[in-house]
Amino acid sequence: MCDTVKLSLAVHLNVENVITLSHGLFEFNHRVGANFHSRRLTDHGATNALCAMNIDELFKVPKLPVGGNKRRMPDNPTPEMLKRLKMDVPVSEQGAEDRLSETRQNGKGKQRAVTVEDEEDVLLDRNFAPGGDADYFAEEDDEGRFFGGGLTSEQKEILNIFENAAGEGALPDSEELSITVIRRMLLRFERAVNKNQDLRSKYPDDPTKFIDSEADLDVAIKALLPLAQAPVLAYPELVRSGTVALLVGLLAHENVDIVIDVVEAVHELTDEDVGNEVEVEETEGSSEEALKVLIEALLENSILELLVDNLPRLKESEESDRQGVFHILGIFENILGFNPQLSTKLVEKTTIMSWLLNRIQSKTHDENRGYAAEILSILLQDNRKNRQEFGKQDGVEITLKTLSQYRRRDPVDADETEFMENIFDALCSALSEPAVKELFLAAEGPDLMVLMMKEKLQSKSRSIKVLDYAMSGVAGSAVCEAFIDVPGLKTLFSAFMGKGTKKKSTANLPPSEDTAHVLGVISSLFSNLASDSPARIRLLAKFVEANYEKVDKLLEIRDNARIRLRGTDAEIEKEKQEAADEEEDTSELEATWYLRRLDGGLFTLQTVDYILAWIIMEDDGIRTHALQMLDRKNQSLKDIVRTLRIFHENVDDAPDVPSTTSDHSPSQKEILEGLISALDTSDAG
Repeated sequence: MCDTVKLSLAVHLNVENVITLSHGLFEFNHRVGANFHSRRLTDHGATNALCAMNIDELFKVPKLPVGGNKRRMPDNPTPEMLKRLKMDVPVSEQGAEDRLSETRQNGKGKQRAVTVEDEEDVLLDRNFAPGGDADYFAEEDDEGRFFGGGLTSEQKEILNIFENAAGEGALPDSEELSITVIRRMLLRFERAVNKNQDLRSKYPDDPTKFIDSEADLDVAIKALLPLAQAPVLAYPELVRSGTVALLVGLLAHENVDIVIDVVEAVHELTDEDVGNEVEVEETEGSSEEALKVLIEALLENSILELLVDNLPRLKESEESDRQGVFHILGIFENILGFNPQLSTKLVEKTTIMSWLLNRIQSKTHDENRGYAAEILSILLQDNRKNRQEFGKQDGVEITLKTLSQYRRRDPVDADETEFMENIFDALCSALSEPAVKELFLAAEGPDLMVLMMKEKLQSKSRSIKVLDYAMSGVAGSAVCEAFIDVPGLKTLFSAFMGKGTKKKSTANLPPSEDTAHVLGVISSLFSNLASDSPARIRLLAKFVEANYEKVDKLLEIRDNARIRLRGTDAEIEKEKQEAADEEEDTSELEATWYLRRLDGGLFTLQTVDYILAWIIMEDDGIRTHALQMLDRKNQSLKDIVRTLRIFHENVDDAPDVPSTTSDHSPSQKEILEGLISALDTSDAG
């Protein structure tokens, strides 16, 4: 029986080893990328060839007998059979069993408990390890707990063989990257590209001929990823050796998987944090200079156009393609973050604007849809040409249609909330253009924004912000009139007074920003609505009703802004004194200090005093009430005039829109001059 058991165990171990070997070979092939091309074969010949391969030829697995040689115990064994089985037990095991049986007997039929010493003796005698684990006794922590790996010695040896084989082609660690190693890596990449191109040109209709070269090319591209850890050494060499041109050229490769590999590599190489993971002695700014060299080389090779051309090729229903789209958008973000001026070139030379506008209209939300909205918002920031192109491509209608889904519901999660905010931000940026304001009015944008304000969901705050941008400046006059006709005054002043706010609202914008945009809308209404027009009279009546409660609200906001500004001014005065003590030139800091004052309460104070100046000048009842309330805070019209003078000194004198008609509309500076003059005369009287 002993020989039979050993034979059975040997066969079992042999099968396990072969299975382990098969798994190891599969893992090894997977690592070197031998199977990456299976989805992209343009010809079925390669697939048929692979299917025709005999697995038994690759792995000589011994066939197990049907019945097996393992002895089986009959259902009712005889005493003689049990005796024979006991005789077959090895001496060492039989002695151990005898000792265990002796420990079970204690006096009158009672069993003695097995002690730890008894069990240890048995384990030592049998050299016990579960599953033959080679590391069961070797690996343990300080407290003596075992951490066996579950592998026998033979299995562990096989695994080590494959790990060593995979390590032969592994890339060096970042600290081992030298100019020699980098050049060797680039040479391997160049050879892989040339070999693949040659085989594809020789055998265009037989994928089996160039399948291996494609796998080698896949490995060579991925081998470039560690170069991002040493940009100062690697990037100039990438450009000098012509590798950048080869890499970008692969974006036109027939195999989409190769294109995705290139996109991933370029995304990694252009990341703004390149070289930050490794501590090397470099001069300050050298990584940025190396990145600049690389990006300029990429642009010279038409990287932007090729990336956009690949977007329609990628099918986002597949995970790898979806990641490819994500990395393409990431490259755009990296390049625009390094040089925002390139956003004009990206829109002019490619069809990225139409692709983004189409992508954000998707019915289902995912990561790439959110990323597309973010890139759209970036392209429209401080770029007039891109805003005009946005309007020409029906961007206003598309964004309003996209935003309308949030009229009656909030985004489902943080990612969708960010998506919604980016669409609102993109629309706000575009509304800086007069032509876009006209499109916004034609698309009934004011109506949709007022409806969103009424619902009091997360979109409420953003809709107020959109109206602020749409109604600002001379070009916003038509939007102001449309807003009154919607009608929107009741909804606006309800938000101004904080009435009807739902506690469950989870809007992320702080109340102060909501208030700032509401004040901006009211300020634009007073600037753009014609004197003595029905719309202006309706606006002024809002400040009279309910015993001047809106005037009191204005004065309350003004007091809070003054307190904040007082603290900011104290900090600035302290810095000025320190600079004077050290005899430093502070002329360059004046603009910075003014911006700090604006953020610290001055902007709100200017807007409130601008509105107060209008209503005090136009209604005697409001004037009497406002002066009475100001006097209680030791304030007067002179304080309002002082704020307006600061506003006047720093406002931009250029008109917000080029004059296209003979009609002259007063600029913000001219309006302020008129208000200051009227209040001075009124105060003197």
